[in-house]
Formats: sequence, C-alpha cells, structure tokens
Amino acid sequence: MKIWIFIIILSTLLIGCSSTSKEDVPKDQDNSESIKKDYDVIDASSNLRPGWIEDASVWAQDKYKDTEKFRYFSFETAPKNDREIACSLAKTNLRVDIASEISTFIDKNLGASKEGNASSMDEKLKEFVEETLTEKVQSFINGASVIKTYWEKRRYQTKKGAPKDFVGFTCATLIKMDTALLKEAINKAISAVVEKAETTSEKEKVKKALDNLDEKFIKAGGQ
Repeated sequence: MKIWIFIIILSTLLIGCSSTSKEDVPKDQDNSESIKKDYDVIDASSNLRPGWIEDASVWAQDKYKDTEKFRYFSFETAPKNDREIACSLAKTNLRVDIASEISTFIDKNLGASKEGNASSMDEKLKEFVEETLTEKVQSFINGASVIKTYWEKRRYQTKKGAPKDFVGFTCATLIKMDTALLKEAINKAISAVVEKAETTSEKEKVKKALDNLDEKFIKAGGQ
C-alpha cells in the first residue's frame, strides 16, 4: 500500500515539473517559436541569433553607453550560395542600406507634410526622391563601420513553404556611425532634394517639410 502511495506522489511531482505554462517561457523565446519559418538553421557563427539584427537602435540602448554619439544600423542579406559572398555583400552594402533608410525617411516626411505631400510635388522632384536619392546619398555616407557580423547556413524546404529546396547562407552586420557624420549626410541629402525643386515656392515647401529632419531621424531611430 505504501509503495502505491509513493508511486502516485512521485507521478504527481513529475507531471508538475514537466508542465510549463506559457508565462514561464521568456517572451522573446515564445515569439520566435510561434513564427513559422521555411528553413532550418543547420549551422551558424553563434548558438543564439543576435538581437541587434531585428532592431539595432533598440538593442544598442541596452548594450552601449554611446548611443547619443553613435547611431547603430543592422543589415542582413538574402540567402546566397556561399558564406563569404554573403558576408562580403553585408559589409559592402552598408552605405546602400543607410542611404536607403535616409531616403525613405525623407520621402515619408515629404508625404506626411501638408505642404509637401506627394501630390503637390512636381513630377521631377518626386521621381528624384523615389528613384535617385538613395544612390546620391551613398556618396554622403562617411565613417560607417561594421562592428559585428553573424552568419547562418539555412536549409530551405518546400514542405515548410520555401519556393524550392536549397541550402543558402545569410549574413548580418551591425553598423556603427558617428551621429555628427550621419546628420551631415542627412543635411546634404536635404540640400540635394531642395536643389532639385524647380520653383522658389516648391523649394520653400520642401525646406519646411524637411526642417530639422536630422534631429528627427536620430530621435526616431530612422523609423
């Protein structure tokens, strides 16, 4: 009789220890498991995927004390056939990525401005902002440097939703840029947009729409 009582108590304890409520699981871990991916990570440069890949600015706030002096960006490549190629692209494309973020921010602020919305911009200016500005801003980016790199080897599978079965490498970089140089690049980009406006009236509208944009960019984290 005592043996049966002991078995029942032991079984109850084991069931209680093995069952973990959702509240016991860290939020970031729970969220990552709920997202269905079309690949399996079969190798990586570290055991854990770095948090800076998803949001470099927010991540840096917790990790570094220099976020007022420097702005942090992250960039991750699409899957490539070779790991070295993926990481080389991640490093060389840092100017493109930062320039694209600046251009998008400018475009969004022009569109959100009452006097600078897309409908009031002349066609040449609109085309310049949407199609040419990113390329031009790249030449304004100075002092950006890669401080961290992370790569993954992934096996994509059609049964998980991938368009085809293949193995590819992705590479992500964490980029650090001096805030003063970033503001300088933004203001040069603004000048390029103002210069492209054809009329004095249009130039004034653009200036007003993009007033103090460098500070807004830093404060908003580029979002």
